[in-house]
Amino acid sequence: MNSKKQKAHFSRRNLLKISAGAVGAGVVTAGLGSKLVFPDKAVAENDMTPDQALRALMEGNQRFISRKPKNINQGFERLGAVAKTQKPFAAILSCADSRVPSEILFDRGFGDLFVCRVAGNIATPEETGSLEFGGLVLGTKVIMVMGHERCGAVDATIKGAQVPGQIGSLIEAIKPGVEKAKGKSGDSLENAIKANVMVQVEQLKSSPVIAQLIQEGKLKVVGSYYDLDTGKVTLLS
Repeated sequence: MNSKKQKAHFSRRNLLKISAGAVGAGVVTAGLGSKLVFPDKAVAENDMTPDQALRALMEGNQRFISRKPKNINQGFERLGAVAKTQKPFAAILSCADSRVPSEILFDRGFGDLFVCRVAGNIATPEETGSLEFGGLVLGTKVIMVMGHERCGAVDATIKGAQVPGQIGSLIEAIKPGVEKAKGKSGDSLENAIKANVMVQVEQLKSSPVIAQLIQEGKLKVVGSYYDLDTGKVTLLS
């Protein structure tokens, strides 16, 4: 194992140890609360259930596609209100694609969404660790893995593209979803994109930190598919 991999493994392992212990004992909240978590009702908008948080996301997308956005929390007043603290109600694991801006799609603003973006919306150790932090420390109530129409990363994986540098690590993470989609009727790329989303959902659920939050009813993890042509987000789970 090279030094880079050792460091990644060490960091991941220690995050899990710290986070898992904190779920039961509240260590993270108690130890970091003075710096990161404030029970300020004027700022904290995640005092809701996972189902309510998911509903808020989907209602925001409906406003967006209906061309009736409220532009929630997008002004300078909100900017100042969350400058020193945050309590986002939802986390999004989405593709790095420039056409997939979560705050716009869900009609939200500053401090509402904890967004992780990576090509192929894959749950790497780093992305998973970020989402663990979002749920455990910041209190996000739902994690949405969002794939999108015509995803180039998934398309490249299907075609077996030969790629340079670290791009290959993305391909390897997407391959399980591509394999699951083989043989299904319909559009092969769309099927693979959706299957990849669900593989990443299960990957996140395998995290002991996220699994415990789900068990306690504090969090839910769902998959979705974004249509680039219409702006509509459709739930897959």
